[in-house]
Amino acid sequence: MYRKHLILGCVFIALSLSVGLPLTHSFQVEQAPTATFSIVAYHPGTEEWGVAVASRVLAVGYIVPWAEAGVGAVATQALADVDYGVEGLKLLEAGYSAEEVLQTLLEKDEGRDERQVAIVDGEGNVFAFTGESTLEWSGHIMGEYFSVQGNILVGEEVLEEMAKAFQDSPGPLGRRLIEALKAGDDAGGDSRGKQSAAILVVKEEGGYQGKFDRLVDIRVDDHSEPISELERIYLLWEYNFMVERYLDSGLTGDHENVLMLVERILQEKVDDAEVHNALAWALATREVFPEEALEIAKRAHSLAPDDPNIMDTLAEAYYAGGDYRSAIVWEEKALEMDPDNEFFKEQLEKFRGGLKDEAQEE
Repeated sequence: MYRKHLILGCVFIALSLSVGLPLTHSFQVEQAPTATFSIVAYHPGTEEWGVAVASRVLAVGYIVPWAEAGVGAVATQALADVDYGVEGLKLLEAGYSAEEVLQTLLEKDEGRDERQVAIVDGEGNVFAFTGESTLEWSGHIMGEYFSVQGNILVGEEVLEEMAKAFQDSPGPLGRRLIEALKAGDDAGGDSRGKQSAAILVVKEEGGYQGKFDRLVDIRVDDHSEPISELERIYLLWEYNFMVERYLDSGLTGDHENVLMLVERILQEKVDDAEVHNALAWALATREVFPEEALEIAKRAHSLAPDDPNIMDTLAEAYYAGGDYRSAIVWEEKALEMDPDNEFFKEQLEKFRGGLKDEAQEE
């Protein structure tokens, strides 16, 4: 099912990961060793590449994760060298496989015994390396389309649970990466505590307004429960940013993810009007899942009954479902709340036009 590579090592400290500088004895006494576990992965159904990571070091997302849509993803940790991210992506883009890239970079690196690196290439091939002098307990597990790796862990079970969670979890790649981190944390995670976590997922035109490739880009730099906080923000991110990118994609897997997100918000008690509003608007303006769009818009209105923008969304949802009269009623209510809003006026004319066209057809 997957291959294992398990190596024990020696101790380095958190600051050395961040800056790569020699440290005095006093620093070695005062600073806790860095403990990091991560996952790199590819999702062929949605053409996404991603990295998720957690660590007992400040701002691990500033160091470990590297990814580029259509190219691949890299996690560089232990005594981290960011050249594995920078140069690794360049080599992947030039057509080298994950294994070829990692072997090329390792051959040139005199400090390779202190590194831990995992790469997934543009085709989903994975390759990982754990140096002989990395921090005990360290190792990695490679599976189909993913690799999990860590150092200063409580034991092998951390990676085993991460691998299982990733393989068993449905939904978007970002959700599966989060589930892997949670499983690793529940299994004991790093042996020195926790401080930061991050997730990076890329896909072609996956970023805001489709202008760049960062579908998910979240960092929790300093928190007592960084993975829980990462998940909290990620759930908001799904509804606010990811739905539109999935809706505008031609990939079947993306549309399946939208349906999953719609079903989730209908089942969960999310007391956030803006989350409901954003999702309802995305569905209604694209005229998909019209019944669900209307239900979600109604929930948004119940949470913020005096918000004219949500009234406009409710009107748009009625319009998408072919109920032009209700659309007009709600847009007029929005204009009562904000009479100078030119967009609302344009919306009202659109809805009246729909009602007129319907009457002519009859």
